Amino acid sequence: MRVQQLGDARHGKLADNMMGFGRALRRAGVRTDSARIALAAEAAVLVGVDSRLDLAAAMEAVMISREQDRLVFRELFDAWFRDPELANKLLAQMLPSAEGKAEPSKRRPRVREALAAPRDAVKPAQTEREVDFDAAMTASDRQRLHHADFNALGAAEYRLVERLARDVALPVPTLPARRLRVTGDAGAHSRMHWPGVWHEAGRTGGEMLRLPRLSRRKQPLPLLVLIDVSGSMERYARLLLAFLHASTRRAGRRDVFAFGTRLTDLTPAFRLADTDLMLAAAGEAIDDFAGGTRFGSSLGELRERHARRLTGRRTLVLVISDGLDTGEPETLERELLWLKRHSRRVLWLNPLLRYEGYAPLARGAAVLHRHADAMLAVHNLHALEQLAASLAALMRSSR
Repeated sequence: MRVQQLGDARHGKLADNMMGFGRALRRAGVRTDSARIALAAEAAVLVGVDSRLDLAAAMEAVMISREQDRLVFRELFDAWFRDPELANKLLAQMLPSAEGKAEPSKRRPRVREALAAPRDAVKPAQTEREVDFDAAMTASDRQRLHHADFNALGAAEYRLVERLARDVALPVPTLPARRLRVTGDAGAHSRMHWPGVWHEAGRTGGEMLRLPRLSRRKQPLPLLVLIDVSGSMERYARLLLAFLHASTRRAGRRDVFAFGTRLTDLTPAFRLADTDLMLAAAGEAIDDFAGGTRFGSSLGELRERHARRLTGRRTLVLVISDGLDTGEPETLERELLWLKRHSRRVLWLNPLLRYEGYAPLARGAAVLHRHADAMLAVHNLHALEQLAASLAALMRSSR
């Protein structure tokens, strides 16, 4: 079998462009390393360049391991290996042109940021630390970003932390469902599945070698997220939306609303698989971003128009706000009492807990603190990582 070569590796054509493409993927938040880049180079040599689709599929197979990164890879591949400036004119003459090139205005933010970075090869004198998201950070840098407040980050650090927040897991607490399943475990709440016992005995000549049991299935709690998009929450809202979209991707039912001066339903946007597309759709839907906060009236609109989103008393409600409400405290208290009657837990995720000795002295914050089951911090990556353990502990405690 004849192997088609892409170029002379001694002159750095293939190696430089593969390394450049790998760096662009890392700038876009895609997990890749030198081993995967080397595999991509080998795959390109094996499949050749007669078919652009085959080349893209071979490189994607060895460089992408997360489903949410596939669209980013394809769009970046389309831009990188068809623009002579981006590919250093190596593959521009080899790859055939095809329909469907992504226009710059329609590219995802992660792709635009990756292509906006310097496209030339990194000079030997340039340190790895100067390349944003291109190499592992030092331990001190990682520790600093891990505990840095979202509101105190620079623009480049904010983008990096936003990508890191998407990888933080948030398992939603579960509860026993009504449906049963057959299992072999003798749990505390299981019972013998006698039809299965007789069936197993019939297959083994009357010997009971296995005793099937019935236990209740586990299902995640329905989730209702209410996120404050007022001016004081501007730096937290986008990052926490990205975090919740990625971390609750495999949860059961989830309904998301943004509130400022009015209530905005973000549930359709959260159904989008790509986090960047979700953020773009949410930005188009929210027309009161960075305005005031009227949580009480927003809850009233939730009660009047979306009360069915609360599933009995099983729904876990996450209120993400700093509590700086400008509405009437009486309205907020009345609506919070209704929300508590129709939910399992109301948890207040407050970024102001970054301050030692914080006390909810504002009128809205005092009402919210009085009716919330717990108040948790969400101001940095460390707090987000602790959120899952805090939720599990709160669900085990008595109401």
